Amino acid sequence: MLQNLHVKNLALIDEIEIDFQKGLNILTGETGAGKSIILGSVSLALGGRYSTDILRKGARYGFVELTFTVENEDQEEKLGRLDIFPEEGAVVLSRRLMEGRSTSKINGETVPISLLKEAAGILIDIHGQHEHQSLLYKKRQLELLDAFSSGDILDAKEKVRSSFQEYRKWKKELEEADQDEAQRAKEASFLEFEIGEIEEAALADGEDEELEESYRRMVNSKRIVEGVSEAHGYTSGADGSASECLSRAARCLSEAAGLDEDARQLYEQLLEVDSLLNDLNRELADYEKSLEFSDEDFTRTENRLNEINRLKTKYGSTIGQIKAYCEEKRSRLLVLNDYDRYLEELKEKYERSLKHLEKNTTVLTRLRKEQGLLFAEQITEGLRDLNFADVRFEIDFSSLPEYTSNGKDDIAYMISMNPGEPLKPLAEVASGGELSRIMLAIKTVMADRDDIPTLIFDEIDVGISGRTAQKVSEKMAVIGKTHQVICITHLAQIAAQADAHYLIEKTVEEGKTHTDIRQLSDKESVEELARILGGAKITDAVLENAREMKELARGGNKE
Repeated sequence: MLQNLHVKNLALIDEIEIDFQKGLNILTGETGAGKSIILGSVSLALGGRYSTDILRKGARYGFVELTFTVENEDQEEKLGRLDIFPEEGAVVLSRRLMEGRSTSKINGETVPISLLKEAAGILIDIHGQHEHQSLLYKKRQLELLDAFSSGDILDAKEKVRSSFQEYRKWKKELEEADQDEAQRAKEASFLEFEIGEIEEAALADGEDEELEESYRRMVNSKRIVEGVSEAHGYTSGADGSASECLSRAARCLSEAAGLDEDARQLYEQLLEVDSLLNDLNRELADYEKSLEFSDEDFTRTENRLNEINRLKTKYGSTIGQIKAYCEEKRSRLLVLNDYDRYLEELKEKYERSLKHLEKNTTVLTRLRKEQGLLFAEQITEGLRDLNFADVRFEIDFSSLPEYTSNGKDDIAYMISMNPGEPLKPLAEVASGGELSRIMLAIKTVMADRDDIPTLIFDEIDVGISGRTAQKVSEKMAVIGKTHQVICITHLAQIAAQADAHYLIEKTVEEGKTHTDIRQLSDKESVEELARILGGAKITDAVLENAREMKELARGGNKE
């Protein structure tokens, strides 16, 4: 749930901090007090667009921070897929807004705005005018039906998605296989040339690496031979060489070795050094011989390397890739040489995949229609509870012209709000206020199925009053039992249902206007309800009415 909101330097806000509670959180205040700024700042923190005129006059930056507590494993798992992990059970989303740019962070780590929005979609659901309007789109209507259905629908959708991918694969291959005989003959001739060129090269694994090493040694052998030869001259048996000097030293020390123990040990060490030097001389001689090569060897190595590198530029960057390319072309050549059978097998695979897709799509459509009846029935009941007395609500099913990864269903929410009127699509009959109540009815139906813990409702009370407002307030209270709900309202009936009531106020200090917010006590909440009910003059009767409204709401919530 949303635990804390911190806002700084936005519009009329210097700096505010709000701790929200579980259940139904209600925000009220005078017109122009800054209610829209509070929810607008939440949208900004979740990645919404902003312009620099939202910054408080004279401020270099604005700042919004939301702290969420993560309370269920499913939510934690979804965040984990985004590499977001709660710290002490909390996730902090923040956004620093500056002129021309912004910086977004999750748990103190800078992230792209796209990741911020993905995380927000797991943690919170905002319902304002834009979200209500989304009900008019068929794609959103289908998403809501599937979310309501869950269970078997999810399995059926996955089967459709998998079979659609298989179907599309064979369909594409069949379409690409449509070649005339002349094209096939031309392609076969070219494949034979490529295969023959690779086979004729008779490439061996690792051959290129060995040749490159030999070629480097040949190119550098002259300098290597000069160095090795000179070193051999200093260490081998010529006059003045290290070997000759060691031999003389050993002869000089041999007599002393027979007379003294220490001299004997030194003499033995000298003989050992002489033996090691003789071994080195033999290795130098062998290495020098290995560097000898003929011009013919050099030319042969160079030509072979050139041939392999030429093939690499055409068929792959390694010998392994060249061989794999050759195998692929052999398979294709076999197909071309027996094209009729290949086409027949391809058509059989395509037909099987189509039948499989048709079967899975039919199952998905059947499940959706079954769930659609239940969904429509529950929405109808919810709308009647919201004072749509004679409403009829149905889900109309039709088929798309082509299969998709989500099946072939094209649905439309149909509604009639007056007796005798035919069912029509929502877009043709529902006003903005009616759409908000329809969305509220849907959210009530899905309260036990929706795994997003925090819901924000803005403009839920547009164009309603009296009995309808009371019905809306009761629905908000129902959702508040399973979700954290944050709602801005100007209606006392809705505000009375609050589990936590906040007042948004505008004050003027030293010629500057400020917006502040604070949580109200029970007594202050009753006084605020009286203000909403009574307007400018609050009488004892209005206060008593407000107190009674609050007590009735509490009694209903207990039930």
